[in-house]
Amino acid sequence: MLTKITVADYMTTHLVKLTKEMTGIDAIKKILGHKITGAPVFDEHDKVIGMFSEKDALKMVLEVAYNQSSAGNVTEYMTTEVVRVESEMSIVDLAEKFQNSSIRSFPVYRDHDLVGIISRTDVLRALANTA
Repeated sequence: MLTKITVADYMTTHLVKLTKEMTGIDAIKKILGHKITGAPVFDEHDKVIGMFSEKDALKMVLEVAYNQSSAGNVTEYMTTEVVRVESEMSIVDLAEKFQNSSIRSFPVYRDHDLVGIISRTDVLRALANTA
């Protein structure tokens, strides 16, 4: 039954990591290369300092185009107020969270540790697997 399924059951545990030293262009290439909608940005202590998403990438591209400038560092464009979910959250509760948000993927935490990423596609996969 869908209500018994948790985020941990369908999250991706192989994390694509971006570093704060990366350029915005390199971050875009990395998320495109992995066919994902965004990834966490880490500092030198392996702590998450933000998320860089397709939306952030578009913001960067438009800024570069309008200002006729070069792209800056990923930290200039990433989202720093990261909305996260807990690994034991119900997949149904997560579906509601996605429905009420423009966010396409959330970092997943267990206690204070980043343990995965979950996307809208993962929620749909959970639904399809229970049908």
